[in-house]
Amino acid sequence: MSSTLKSWQGIMTINNFQQHDPVFIMTKASGDLPPLEWIRVFEAAARLGSFTAAGGELGLTQAAVSQRIRNLELRIGAQLFDRQARGVSLSTQGETWLPHVQAALDQLAHSTANLFSAPRRKLTIAASSSIIELWVAPRLVRIARALPQLQLSFETIQRLPDYPRSEADIEIRFGAGIWPDMKADRLYSEELAPVAAPGLVHSTGRDWQDLPRIAVSGPRLGWRDWALAAEAQPPPVPVLRFDTFVQALRAAEAGAGVLLGSLPLCHSALEAGRLVRLEAGSLSMDMGYWIMWPLRRPNFREFKALKDILTKPAAG
Repeated sequence: MSSTLKSWQGIMTINNFQQHDPVFIMTKASGDLPPLEWIRVFEAAARLGSFTAAGGELGLTQAAVSQRIRNLELRIGAQLFDRQARGVSLSTQGETWLPHVQAALDQLAHSTANLFSAPRRKLTIAASSSIIELWVAPRLVRIARALPQLQLSFETIQRLPDYPRSEADIEIRFGAGIWPDMKADRLYSEELAPVAAPGLVHSTGRDWQDLPRIAVSGPRLGWRDWALAAEAQPPPVPVLRFDTFVQALRAAEAGAGVLLGSLPLCHSALEAGRLVRLEAGSLSMDMGYWIMWPLRRPNFREFKALKDILTKPAAG
């Protein structure tokens, strides 16, 4: 065999090896993005803090996750995880890259849903009976006009621990607006003030401070908080206590006593004259109601329109 032919065969052998060598692949494609699957595996492993947990979420073995992470590290030329005997943790470079990866994946998921998903025909909202009756119901006509194809189903939830067991598309919860793996927008700002039926105030002729009180169980501020803020005398013991706000509101409208009412939820009753405010001042709360949805679930087409209606005044 001639020396020229041997040299040519040697070049072919080297080229054939390089085409399958990971380092060669990394160098050749260093300007290209890594495969999306590798990036998704990295995001899951970084978020869950475990290759095994990431594999369980994505339907892969721990070894398959480890291999894809290694391929990704070779491709980008950086170590994303620190391997220890008891598991893995993000490296400094991995921590820096993670939020950019999550933002990009979220944007991709949302744009795909908005552009290509079919219109939603049915949607479930989980909320308390008070919120459904006093906040959502007055907006149903506007929702029907804006989203005529949408069928709404409501799931009544009274206790906060019951929310994680719900499979609703949207939840409305009371709290500070921070829940794991959830996004949240404030439904309205909570503001409290004493309210009562006008007949109760006019028929007795007494100062409202001497009238019977109505209380609501739960996380809202109560009569004692009102007295402290107003620098008033300790309030009398409420004669009535309810475990839902809507029940307490109906009792106040019937003239049974004075309620420390949520002004946003009392709006219709105040506008119609079924209740009157007894003080010009009000008590604001940092906590309140939030409209929530799973962090990793893409926004469907109808979501923004529905959220805009629910977070605006009913008459707006």
